[in-house]
Amino acid sequence: MKEIIFVTSNKGKIATAQKDLKNIKVLPYNAQLIEPRSDDIKEIAKQKVLQAYEIVKKPCISLDSGFFIEGLNGFPRAYVNHALDTIGIGGILKLMKDVPNRCCEFRSYLAYYDGKKVQFFESKSPGIIAENIRGCENENKWSDLWFIFIPDKFTKTLAEFDEHDIEIYNKTKEDSCITKFGTWYEAQ
Repeated sequence: MKEIIFVTSNKGKIATAQKDLKNIKVLPYNAQLIEPRSDDIKEIAKQKVLQAYEIVKKPCISLDSGFFIEGLNGFPRAYVNHALDTIGIGGILKLMKDVPNRCCEFRSYLAYYDGKKVQFFESKSPGIIAENIRGCENENKWSDLWFIFIPDKFTKTLAEFDEHDIEIYNKTKEDSCITKFGTWYEAQ
């Protein structure tokens, strides 16, 4: 079985990778990587995987995600953690008060680096912002945004999903960047 080192301090990302990479053993490496100031999540993923490689000295992956709200000109973009640390999901909902366009999208880039070349895998998950905070904590949650994000074709937030909902969502949405990476990596 192939193995891959995943450098992150986000336990939700590790759990998702372990679930999505069925034929690849995910070796978590807990490290807080320095995130460059940029709106470009692809560039952030690249810089993080280069840092990760310097730490582990072996082929590894890193992942960066952004959240883009159309009615707020794309805010918070790549600055999700800063937005959540400062105004939180309650603050995002306040900003959305009386905003008719509630369309939003998670965008993620997984970067793989083997010491020579960086490979990128992208995914997008469109949806809308809920009117209020809904759902409960669960092991799959990457972000508090799950309490206000309603994926396309659903009426529940991700934090309201049960295992059956997650199964249906995974079958109907675009493959995650993690799944795309797994397909590519297995073929190498």
